[in-house]
Amino acid sequence: MRLTLFKKTGTIAVLVMLFGTYAQAQFGAPQGISASSVPTEQLILPEQLNDLLRGGDAGKPLILQVGSLLMFREAHIPGAEYAGAGSQAVGLQQLQARVAPFGHEKLIVLYCGCCPWNRCPNVGPAFKMLHDLGFTHVKVLYLSDNFGTNWVDKGYPVERRH
Repeated sequence: MRLTLFKKTGTIAVLVMLFGTYAQAQFGAPQGISASSVPTEQLILPEQLNDLLRGGDAGKPLILQVGSLLMFREAHIPGAEYAGAGSQAVGLQQLQARVAPFGHEKLIVLYCGCCPWNRCPNVGPAFKMLHDLGFTHVKVLYLSDNFGTNWVDKGYPVERRH
């Protein structure tokens, strides 16, 4: 596969999205499961999650980023953990291993934010897998545009690791 790096803002996200599609085809990750397949009642809005996180440690969810490791290292929600790309079989295995120690009633929040919601290849498969495993309190952070626009630019807290 040949990728050309353009000198434009957002190119990395586009390349990550393209690679995710390529990886699905090459490595057998779930196909045809999109972010739009997540039921509306399972979505949590950025302001709701921010309020939940400000409420103290009691009842804090396990927050898992299921998108690009590169994006996670650039900026992520404080306390979030990288759990593997939901569009790749190896990412779903990593996610399954991370949630294995928890009971099915554990509150888990998934997010990606690589691209606009209707094109995200990661949250749909990750949500479906957790649902199929019997987890009953899984929410997905609804980022209509991307993590930068809908979380960082709104002034919500971020943690950066390089």
